[in-house]
Amino acid sequence: MSRSAKIRRNTAETQIELDLCLDGTGQADVATGVGFLDHMLELFTKHGALDLRVRAKGDLQVDAHHTVEDTGICLGLALREALGDKMGICRYGHFTLPMEETLVTVALDFSGRYALAYHAPTPAEKIGDFDSELLEDFWQATAANALCNLHVLLHYGRNSHHIAEGVFKAGARALRMAVETDSRMTGIPSTKGTLGGSSN
Repeated sequence: MSRSAKIRRNTAETQIELDLCLDGTGQADVATGVGFLDHMLELFTKHGALDLRVRAKGDLQVDAHHTVEDTGICLGLALREALGDKMGICRYGHFTLPMEETLVTVALDFSGRYALAYHAPTPAEKIGDFDSELLEDFWQATAANALCNLHVLLHYGRNSHHIAEGVFKAGARALRMAVETDSRMTGIPSTKGTLGGSSN
């Protein structure tokens, strides 16, 4: 049975529908109204071997902040729901990815606890008409709602588009590793027998 989730989030600022299947084939159907975010989510879907559908309507007449952050919230909630009790998953994932002149590492742990260490500054304030600072906001919202530890490290890089793309691709590959099932791990991958709360 595929591990999937459907998230619906409606606020005064955004209306979002997000459907996720962890056991997909990289099929993306994304329309958020924020072109750069759509591009990043399509890359994330392909490299994570997910299936992802997103429909978002936000207050873009203000700016893209609410749409980007709330899409991250919905993605995090979908990851948490799709993983369920996390029985038999690898739990940890990491990937170091070259993107032309850029090198990025992403590591994560589906521990049931939130922590973010984001060290991937972008030189440019804008990537096209996209505010670069929203990249960290997206990942913060995703990690906080997925209840995972997420570490993002830019080793070096010059081009802001390449840096953002490297983070999304490395994040997808790390996620793919973490959610794969481990044939030798028949139960929950924790000495406590549960994931969440204090150290596991």
